[in-house]
Amino acid sequence: MPETDFTIRDRQLDIRQLSVITADLRKDILETLGKSNSGHPGGSLSAVEILTSLYFYKMRHDPKNPKWEDRDRFLLSKGHAAPLLYCVLAKCGYFPKEELSTLRKLNSRLQGHPDPNKLPGVEIPGGPEGIGLSEGIGMALAARLDNRKHMIYVLMGDGEQDEGEVWEAAMSAAKFKLNNLVAIIDKNGLQQEGTTSEIMPSDSLAEKWKAFNWNVIEVDGHDLKQLISALDRANTEKFPTVIIAKTVKGKGVDFMEGNKEYHGKVPNKEMLEKAIKQVEYKGD
Repeated sequence: MPETDFTIRDRQLDIRQLSVITADLRKDILETLGKSNSGHPGGSLSAVEILTSLYFYKMRHDPKNPKWEDRDRFLLSKGHAAPLLYCVLAKCGYFPKEELSTLRKLNSRLQGHPDPNKLPGVEIPGGPEGIGLSEGIGMALAARLDNRKHMIYVLMGDGEQDEGEVWEAAMSAAKFKLNNLVAIIDKNGLQQEGTTSEIMPSDSLAEKWKAFNWNVIEVDGHDLKQLISALDRANTEKFPTVIIAKTVKGKGVDFMEGNKEYHGKVPNKEMLEKAIKQVEYKGD
């Protein structure tokens, strides 16, 4: 189990420590995918800093008590990024790190999309694109009715913004002024079949969310300081907040960065070894 008490939210911020964690997570993701020879590297690597900022700085959660009623909830709407979530949960201590080697194998708890009935720390199964925000609204409303103060964080992909359900949910969250709900968009510019600009242009994404009466914060999704500042700011708003995080798909690996080929493809052994060396922590 990690030494850090993850139930403490107001501990002193150490950007260097968080940077080391991001490097460790990228290495864990690549090694995990290599052992299974299956999974989605691109969208997992692009959101590493986002989940690092949440799980190791912002969120109140307790690996020893995964069902703690006052925990903050994280919902992985872009369910194909399961390898990232699994590596984060293992690093926090929700289950043994050795279990990562069972990803996508028969009878494993680590399925292609997370299953909350199998693995502690998982809140929703994800899967159908666009569903996470609707589930987050339900949890946020329930928290309000129960007079609970926990936060709900939902990570979506930018390709996911093509789904009509996202915008129906966006209208509802603004109507109910759900300031205990934060949506985060991993805006890496790529979908499974190509760029978002080719498939369904999203250049005006911030304006669209503003038009739906959300607080909009745009950040560099690989800058920990910007992400942390945005998460802290979201807690002070009276309406729901969306953080649009500009990222690079396959971040940290030169032959994966911005390459749609690695949406759901694991590199061969030689290329994987090269990738692992590239993501290792190299200092400030």
